[in-house]
Amino acid sequence: MPASASAKSVDMDNKSPVESVPSSSDEDIAAYAGVKTVEATHKVYGKYSKWALFISLGLAAYIYSLDGSTTYTYLSYAASEFEDHTLISTIQVAQSMIIAVGKPVIAKFADVTSRGAAYTIVLIFYVIGYIVIASAKNIETVAGGIILYAIGYTGLQLLTQIIIADITTLKWRGLVLSLISMPFIINAFVGANISANIVTGAGWRWGYGMFAILIPVSLLPLISTLLWAENKARKLGIVPKRNASGRSLSQRILRGADKLDVPGLLLIGASVALILLPLTLSSTAKGGWHNASMIAMIVVGCVLIPVIGFYEFKFARFPVVPHRFVVNRSVVIASAIGAFDFISFYISYTYLYSYIVIVKPWSLVNTTYFTQTQTVALTVFGIAAGIGMRYLRRYKHLLIIGLAIRLLGVGLMIHSRGADGSDAELVWTQLLQGIGGGFAAVASQVGAQASVPHSDVAMVTAVVLLVTEIGGAIGGGIAGAIWSNIMPGKLAAHLSFLSQDERDALFGSITAALEYDRGTPIREGVIAAYGDVMKVMTIVATVFAVIPLFLSFFMPNWYLGDTQNAVEDVGLAGEHVVDPVAKVDHESQ
Repeated sequence: MPASASAKSVDMDNKSPVESVPSSSDEDIAAYAGVKTVEATHKVYGKYSKWALFISLGLAAYIYSLDGSTTYTYLSYAASEFEDHTLISTIQVAQSMIIAVGKPVIAKFADVTSRGAAYTIVLIFYVIGYIVIASAKNIETVAGGIILYAIGYTGLQLLTQIIIADITTLKWRGLVLSLISMPFIINAFVGANISANIVTGAGWRWGYGMFAILIPVSLLPLISTLLWAENKARKLGIVPKRNASGRSLSQRILRGADKLDVPGLLLIGASVALILLPLTLSSTAKGGWHNASMIAMIVVGCVLIPVIGFYEFKFARFPVVPHRFVVNRSVVIASAIGAFDFISFYISYTYLYSYIVIVKPWSLVNTTYFTQTQTVALTVFGIAAGIGMRYLRRYKHLLIIGLAIRLLGVGLMIHSRGADGSDAELVWTQLLQGIGGGFAAVASQVGAQASVPHSDVAMVTAVVLLVTEIGGAIGGGIAGAIWSNIMPGKLAAHLSFLSQDERDALFGSITAALEYDRGTPIREGVIAAYGDVMKVMTIVATVFAVIPLFLSFFMPNWYLGDTQNAVEDVGLAGEHVVDPVAKVDHESQ
């Protein structure tokens, strides 16, 4: 929304006087104080401070990338040490739910307070989570630490994307969003060596624990820059002020919970958990699917879905998903594309590392290189998509092409996933998925952000990622269900000469299987079982990959101009900007 006309532009490197913005008790100012603060900081950033912001953003992006390129490999070893390898998918489902549900909370917190304050909260959860994991004495403590860490991880991911949306116009946003992922290219190789050395040397605990030190060091420059600019804007009087509410502490807490829509978030989290957890717990629960609690959980989870919709639209004053988002075609389609794409991805990816370790005679470094192939391709071609969007000023065709290529990559895994498939063929499946994903991810996100005013950008980004991450949780749940329910039977079929206890040991730990050399009957039986299960996973993943491609044909194609979004004629500082093409395009959508 436009800033007050009385506020004069100020360079933070000089002492020019600034006229104050009149205070306001307007609910809109209260709800979006963070957005107003961001627009105000654009008036105080100078040449050097802007570079400080960009560099600190890059540093935060690098550590986020290094984390994502290494720590995921340690979970298999942590679970195996506690002899609970099959619980990987259950932990990842729980992690995905926290990552999903945490996004709207963090987005609203950033809108109500400020971006710098939100980053500070994220840092605290990040550090505590990794300390808990590194000191864990059982798999339950590992799971608890991962949940705490997931809040920090999802916050860092979301806030970085929100800040990029704050500081870029539409025509540059796709490129900047993809450039911020460039560290993944470096860390695909650096991270592979780090994780391999950690696993064979210091151990998985140090792999997690070192980030309790690295994360604060990397985020403090960004937090300091943001808080400094926000404080400077307040001192200069260009941040809208709110009149004192006169509420007590308890009233303010309840008011904050109301703005965050805590009941809505709890309902969403409970519904997703009740539906997905039985899929991964059925093999270890007493009686399996004959256990009444398994069915009851799924039934209650499904019943909660219409309850969520009724509560959000009838009772929530600040709903997680406002009605205006539900009727926004760009937001709905971008969310659905992300969800089904993540379902497909996690079905084929959840056990991919374990599968490659068992099936292929590769070193740990080369195995990690392989699992990073898709990420590198996604980053490189995401940059290519950003450049294309900068000059084409549109994104829909890139979205369709990307999802078609991604479908091809997933489908090829059905043939190439076998132990006898060539290495090149297997690598190409990951490359194709990365190429297509790079095009699709950037295009769908920019399309959703373009369709809403600046005051809604943070929440729309969070909602799209929320639905996408729920898709990831569903994909992880499906992968866990396939693994838990099919793998024991396949091991029994290929290793009938072993006792049940011996097969259970092979099912529960990849390290147990690695004790047998390739060519021995036991190792070859495990390889055959893994191949059979992976075939089922890749077929199911391919079916789900068709849906995003179909939906992409119905995505609006907003013009990417020199404005902050495609529905308001405003620039980054809230000033009025005239873009004739964007105006005509908005009226035609």
